[in-house]
Amino acid sequence: MSDQEFNSDLQASHRATLHMLCGKIAAGKSTLTAELGRMPSTVVISEDFWLSRLFGPEMKDVADYIRCSRRLREAVGPHVQDLLRLGVSVVLDFPANTVAMRAWMRTLFEAAGADHRLHFLDVPDEVCKARLRARNAAGTHDFAASDAEFEQISSYFVPPSETEGFNVILRSA
Repeated sequence: MSDQEFNSDLQASHRATLHMLCGKIAAGKSTLTAELGRMPSTVVISEDFWLSRLFGPEMKDVADYIRCSRRLREAVGPHVQDLLRLGVSVVLDFPANTVAMRAWMRTLFEAAGADHRLHFLDVPDEVCKARLRARNAAGTHDFAASDAEFEQISSYFVPPSETEGFNVILRSA
C-alpha cells in the first residue's frame, strides 16, 4: 500500500460522524447527548441550549418553538457542515422526530461527506412523562413542558423508517 493509499484509508476510517437523536420529550436524548459528547474530536450542539439563550422570552407556545427552531437551524446548518468537513464529529441534539427534520439533517452530513448515526430512543410515553415530571420538578433542563405540551408535540412524532436509509441505532427503555 502506498503512502497516498494509506493516508486515504486512514482518513476514510476516521471520517467525522453526525450523530442525530430521535425520541420523544424526556426519552433520554440529553443524557445520550452527554455520553456521545465525551467521544474524542466531538462537539455537541444543543437546540434547547441555544433556543433558551437566544429566544427564551419569545417562546411561549409550540408555534413560537417552530418559528425559533427554524431560525436556529438556518444559522447552525452551515456551521455543522464546516465542523464535519474539518473532521470534527457533531452530536446534533435537535429532535430528529419528523421525516422533514431528518431530511434536513441528511443534507448536513451528505454535503460534508461525513458518516452518520441516527440514535432512536424508543421509550414508552408513560416512562417519558414520568421522567418529564421529575425533570420539571428538579429544574435541571432548559425547557419544561406540561403533559398537554408533551401530547401536542408527540402528535408530530414519526419513528424513522427503513425507507429513509439512515444508519439507525435502536435504544429501548
